[in-house]
Amino acid sequence: MKKAESHYAVCIHSEGAEDLGIRKLYRVLPDESAASRAHPRIVDEFGEDYVLQEEWFVSVEIPEAAERAPAKAAPAPTRVR
Repeated sequence: MKKAESHYAVCIHSEGAEDLGIRKLYRVLPDESAASRAHPRIVDEFGEDYVLQEEWFVSVEIPEAAERAPAKAAPAPTRVR
C-alpha cells in the first residue's frame, strides 16, 4: 500500500474551536469521506483529530527537509478545563 502524502494547512479562523490557533500549522489527515464534503480532518497540537470546516484553513506546502526533520522534544501541551 502506498504511504499517504503529508498535507498541511494554516488555520485562518477558529471561532468555536478553542483548541485551534490562528496562523498555526496543522497536519491534515487523509479522509475521503470528509473531503468529499469539503471538511478536512485536522490534527490538533494534542494529537487529536477533528473534521472541521474547509474555509477555516489554507493549504500550504512544506519543504521536504522540514517534513523529514525530527520534532523537537518539548513537553506536551496541557489542557485547561
